[in-house]
Amino acid sequence: MVQADPLGEIADILRTIRTHLDMDVAFIGQFAEGQRIFRHVDSRSADGPIEADTSTPLDDSYCIRVVDGRLPELIPDTGRLAEAMRLPGTIELPVGAHLSVPLRLSDGSLYGTFCCFSHRPNEALGPRDLGMLRSFAEIAALRIERDLRRDEALYAKRERVRAMLAGGGPSMVYQPIFRLADRRPIGAEALSRFSAEPRRPPDEWFTEAGEVGLKVELELQAIRNAIAGFRDIWARAPLPLGVNASAPTILDARFAALFEGLPTERITVELTEHEEIRDYAPLIAEFACLRATGMRIAIDDVGAGFASMRHILAIRPDVMKIDMGLVRSIDMDAMRSALVTALVGFARQFECLIVAEGVETEAEFEVLNRLEVQAVQGYLLARPEPVAALAERLRASSRLV
Repeated sequence: MVQADPLGEIADILRTIRTHLDMDVAFIGQFAEGQRIFRHVDSRSADGPIEADTSTPLDDSYCIRVVDGRLPELIPDTGRLAEAMRLPGTIELPVGAHLSVPLRLSDGSLYGTFCCFSHRPNEALGPRDLGMLRSFAEIAALRIERDLRRDEALYAKRERVRAMLAGGGPSMVYQPIFRLADRRPIGAEALSRFSAEPRRPPDEWFTEAGEVGLKVELELQAIRNAIAGFRDIWARAPLPLGVNASAPTILDARFAALFEGLPTERITVELTEHEEIRDYAPLIAEFACLRATGMRIAIDDVGAGFASMRHILAIRPDVMKIDMGLVRSIDMDAMRSALVTALVGFARQFECLIVAEGVETEAEFEVLNRLEVQAVQGYLLARPEPVAALAERLRASSRLV
């Protein structure tokens, strides 16, 4: 694959040295498994003779001969060297003048070579030009090593997430949602927990999965596991279940299929997207299909940022979940209280259920009750718990028959 150069630094290095030396092609070749792989290429013409992400046998290259000493690093005229004339590329490309130096990483290992060539001989090339090429090669080696370390880190992250998924993770716990008026459970939110190493908060696992393109896979598996764990509850009571998903997951064709054959009127999809959504149309269309099956749509973390407010206006949710940042110490903050009052009034006009998250004290609970918030969720009433503990809680609340 073409080696990543996200900032275009290596491309700039190649272009600068090629134009300064008036050469036709500059490239960085990596040595791997008997091949010279053209990782980065800059050509004078758009249809240059070498393309990135291609390779040729290492034994047929100038590069290996420069490294082992069969050819000099500076060749103003390849026609004067029998060893150069024996190489197929000398005629095919063609190569008239050639400069090449080894590329070594900080541990001394050989990565490959940094090369320039022109189609015609160039007798003006001299030691100063070779010295400049060597200086640029040293800079390029630093950039390459940085990118290699980044790629290695991404690979490790990807394998870590894949291993966790292959092991059946994440496990699920369920945090009850209580009607504020009588403190009885009226639903539960499924939350992910991770036992795999490294031990860290769930949000870090989801962030890492996003960095390596596996966030959708992780969210889908979490929902799968949440549903599997909740079937025992549904067998005895029509308790609603909330599942979390970001916009890309909701738009994935596999998402809707997760709910086939389920009591969809008992499922709420909580949109957890904290970033700007540029085009709401596909998401709105998908939500319309989900609502047609009886599912409800919730916006999570309302009040945590401008994005959640835009989501509300565009999506018109059935449930608004007030972020714990607004709930925390609401009993001591008139501005928080005023903002929640406004949200409650807004929601009432559109028959939208308001749930306050992160309720931890009786004082917070009492203020929310006074503000006519309909439902609450938080450590004051229940921590996230395994499904068996939730079932026992429901029995105690006489919700199971």
